[in-house]
Amino acid sequence: MTSPAESSAPTTTRYPSRPEPGPAPRPRPGRTGVTAPSGPAETGEIEVDAYLADVRPAAPHPYAAERARHTVRDTQQPPWQDHPALGPVKDRLAASVPLVTSEEVRELRGALAAVARGRATVLQAGDCAESLYECTPAHARQRADTLDRLGDHLQRGSGRTVVRIGRMAGQFAKPRSRPTERVGGLELPAFRGHLVNSEAPTEDARRADPYRMLQARLAAATVGGVLREARAARAARPGTAAHTGPWTSHEALVLDYETPLVRTDPSTGGRLLTSTHFPWVGERTRQPGSPNVALLADIDNPVGCKIGPGTTPDEVLQLCQTLDPERTPGRLTLIVRMGRTRISEALPPIVATVRRAGHPVVWLCDPMHGNTTTAGDGRKTRYLADLIAEAAAFRSVLERQGQHPGGVHLEVAAGEVTECVGGPIHSEDQLGHRYTTLCDPRLNPEQAERFLNTWA
Repeated sequence: MTSPAESSAPTTTRYPSRPEPGPAPRPRPGRTGVTAPSGPAETGEIEVDAYLADVRPAAPHPYAAERARHTVRDTQQPPWQDHPALGPVKDRLAASVPLVTSEEVRELRGALAAVARGRATVLQAGDCAESLYECTPAHARQRADTLDRLGDHLQRGSGRTVVRIGRMAGQFAKPRSRPTERVGGLELPAFRGHLVNSEAPTEDARRADPYRMLQARLAAATVGGVLREARAARAARPGTAAHTGPWTSHEALVLDYETPLVRTDPSTGGRLLTSTHFPWVGERTRQPGSPNVALLADIDNPVGCKIGPGTTPDEVLQLCQTLDPERTPGRLTLIVRMGRTRISEALPPIVATVRRAGHPVVWLCDPMHGNTTTAGDGRKTRYLADLIAEAAAFRSVLERQGQHPGGVHLEVAAGEVTECVGGPIHSEDQLGHRYTTLCDPRLNPEQAERFLNTWA
């Protein structure tokens, strides 16, 4: 990739050739009809090249023109527009079976409506960036079990029903503040998540590859199937409602992946994003008028929007008007990520503006992203005490204005990682013991339980 410091003369990117795809079943037809994934074709065991075979062209998705208008300035989209596989990959995604159903989406909206009315709490948790290498059924069950245990822990402590939403089955892409990063002595394209490129520190591995969207789609089907089984198991427990999850969620970042997965719900005529139950738009792409916001405004899923410390009340009001024009409980969740030193000043006018405008949003606290710091050895880390302090300030602001603190959004690993300081990790000296994140530091389950104790 040509860096900004290099010559601006036109260059031609050479992409590695792919083997000729072998025979494969014809894709399931149609962009409409939202039915549950089923059958061996959805288990994640198909070779990607075979998955591309015999593509049927799909109708242009409704965001094609909007996407083209934003291509130049939208730096969070992968630089793969000249890759010869991009069109066929998007066509194959458009012909694929939906990963979620309209009935499931309506069920989650109902659960979030109860949260907006103060009757329940949300726990949204999972990896910062999912790994395609950890999307086997066994890995997925471990992550689902962790989410369920933390949800039970929060429910026992708070006495409220807990709606469990995993950062799972699609959290494969990450926004980046710079297009490149320094690894050792090399300046390389930034790692943007397994949906886009590899974390390996070589130029070839960091090249954006649209074939990865098919790998991610297959992995999401596997993980989503495990979560569907977990919901059924929860619903079978005495006194447990199916609407408590676990549900899927991810940041709707890469439009070339998301927009081909929009379908029409035949029962309502509405639009449904079938890549996940609960998509959100991040701090770097939540500007009013952005193509990511336009996508979320056009779908019937419940949606989230990250709100950082630089967001103005007028911007939040405009986002509420765009994403929740009918003021429907359960439609919009505002995920606040401001940092412990700024939340007490930045959040109150935003809450007041949203309250006066009558938008019944779910207020969710993300204490992770505003409290990232650099350890002495150069690793990114977070201090549990900082997360607890931001969550306490969040609750104080909401409760002073008569609003319900709806829950928390956490980055939590299923294993005993050593990426954040606090609880069993006493100092930065221990971070190197098991620091395995693909991007930002995550809590381990014990640290997450300690955090939830203070929230409950």
